[in-house]
Amino acid sequence: MKNLRFISRHWARLGLSMALCAALLTPAMAQSTGPITIKFSHVVSPEAPKGKAALFFARRAAELSGNKVRVMVYANSMLYNDKDEMQAVLSGDVEMLAPSLAKFSALGVQQFEVFDVPYLFSSLTDVHRITDGPVGASLMGKLEARGIKGLAFWDNGFKSFSANTPIKTPADLKGKRLRIQNSKVLEEEVNTLEATPVPMPFSAVYGALKTGGVDGTENPISNFYTQKMREVQKHLTLTNHGYLGYAVIANKAFWDRLPSDVRKALEQAMKEATVYANKVAREDNEGMMAAERVSGRTTIYDPKPEELQAFRKALWASHAKAAPRVGQDLLAQIYKELAITTP
Repeated sequence: MKNLRFISRHWARLGLSMALCAALLTPAMAQSTGPITIKFSHVVSPEAPKGKAALFFARRAAELSGNKVRVMVYANSMLYNDKDEMQAVLSGDVEMLAPSLAKFSALGVQQFEVFDVPYLFSSLTDVHRITDGPVGASLMGKLEARGIKGLAFWDNGFKSFSANTPIKTPADLKGKRLRIQNSKVLEEEVNTLEATPVPMPFSAVYGALKTGGVDGTENPISNFYTQKMREVQKHLTLTNHGYLGYAVIANKAFWDRLPSDVRKALEQAMKEATVYANKVAREDNEGMMAAERVSGRTTIYDPKPEELQAFRKALWASHAKAAPRVGQDLLAQIYKELAITTP
């Protein structure tokens, strides 16, 4: 399978191929007496917030469409991992995904990496002011020419650093090999800490932590908990330094050619699933944090305010490095919208 750089260089040719495939698919939709099947692939556990929300969407899609649609959810990289899933939706091998926001640079839309800028958002309220406003709409609109229909933003939560040694200051991560998503902004974040960024598919993280291929990682607590990272990480420090969210997307040619009543039902199902996704993400991160503390397998450290400020100051340097990547104007627009000042 061609790597993701192929996508960025050849999206136009892929878009033409998808349009031809869709033209062939449309009569089949019209003639079929059975439900329309939608494959919805993702890389996390069914018990993670995204996994639960995908199943909720599948159920509501069937109910609201009068069983004209059957959404098949494939979790835990069962079909495709981080590297391959974007190409799969472009080629029509799956109809829907909910990739993390870091992955859209593979389509040449690196502006989505603005969500990877550390300490850009102080709360989910801040996040939603951006995703639900003009910035979010503009970002989704950029996907259209790439053959992708953007449907919704879903939360996961805020990320914290883990390792097998205590993390109380930024210096404690110096020299560590830290797994990150494939994002240039995240690479700069880790470089700023004088650590080594190691881009890696999510499905490979547990094994790499177990064998020592990487020393640590950054994750929301729901990912940490559902992937049982407590078994391979001794320390977790609640830095809450970065946001992790998803964009629910569909193959645009497939979506546009759905019968109008079916598409309307799916749009309503997605609205309901988004409310559910964001609610369950907040609740699960709180509940899983409590369960993680009770387990006692990982030492969880709550930084003092001055310690958090030290992390914020250390990571602020990566903002300037991120600006050329995501766009200085976009970053300035978010600063203004959220009244952000330097630490």
